[in-house]
Amino acid sequence: MGVKGKLIASIEVSCGGHSIHDMFHTNTHHIPNINPTKYKHFEIHEGETIKVGLTVSWKYNEDGKEKFIKQVIEVVDSQNKSITWKVIEGNVLELYNSLIVITSSEHQWTTLTFVYEKKTEDTPEPLTDFGLFLDAIKDMEDHLIKI
Repeated sequence: MGVKGKLIASIEVSCGGHSIHDMFHTNTHHIPNINPTKYKHFEIHEGETIKVGLTVSWKYNEDGKEKFIKQVIEVVDSQNKSITWKVIEGNVLELYNSLIVITSSEHQWTTLTFVYEKKTEDTPEPLTDFGLFLDAIKDMEDHLIKI
């Protein structure tokens, strides 16, 4: 059993947290259009948009290298504007036994939480991946402000 950890960041979003939640909840497939240099591809594999059991994959650019991640939605809480994704495949699982990604939004804030288990004590924290998700939220905010 590896070392467990949690990263949490809250970002003030001038477009409103509800708009970021809506982007994650119903328009996730538009994220590659918002910043195609970072987010290369989004695909729905099974399930309904955006319901528990939906399985999606992403291809994204990290430090000039194309990476892959596949996630399944475990929880959608519309009242609290929260979505919980479990990573089931991808490059990140080379270093971590598990990774859960939680987004929640309220008023002018969006909170991102990573809950993970490292494969070894020497494995670094998933700060690069966490930063990519935070960048995605900022990219969504910039896009939503413009429209």
